[in-house]
Amino acid sequence: MGSNELRLRENWQTHSGRLSITAEHDFYSVLSFLLEGISYRLVDKPNDFANIYEDWPLSDKDYEQIYNPDKAYRHGFTPDYSIENLETGKKIYVEVKRQDGWIEGLPRSAGRGNAHERFCKYFTPGLDKILREKSGINKALPFWIVFIGNITRDPCRVREITCWFDEYTDNFFFWRNNDADALCEHFIDRISPLLD
Repeated sequence: MGSNELRLRENWQTHSGRLSITAEHDFYSVLSFLLEGISYRLVDKPNDFANIYEDWPLSDKDYEQIYNPDKAYRHGFTPDYSIENLETGKKIYVEVKRQDGWIEGLPRSAGRGNAHERFCKYFTPGLDKILREKSGINKALPFWIVFIGNITRDPCRVREITCWFDEYTDNFFFWRNNDADALCEHFIDRISPLLD
């Protein structure tokens, strides 16, 4: 267990009561609290990839057949958060996806929506390479997806997501009931070691 992990665990155990009694938990407030005074940086809306597509090389044929504006434009994406270990320089990119879901008392159609599909760009070969270079994480996925809302209990969506991640179970989390302790435990036990 590394020194950051010990400090995280001490922070969480010391203050978990305060987190538990907070009426409204959101990802940023819980992680900010957990990381307070520890050598991690939580960034809201990091712009690391804000313009990665604009100058992406194309074949001459493709370039000739598309519209090419005269002026520069921004074309990329922005993760919800990044968490960086300031000692190692490694960082992980985080998406928090809220979606309705099919649960007891609701029709199956309550599970419609595609928030859970929009993170799948992270699995593409091109972005995987870019994310790994930027994050410094090579032996695991360089991103963490946190699901909230009824999707975390939807039998169809939970199975889909679990299948998509396969053995990379550390890289997703079903945050049920805004349980701050469960989110902190997952970060300490599964995400923090990826940043060492």
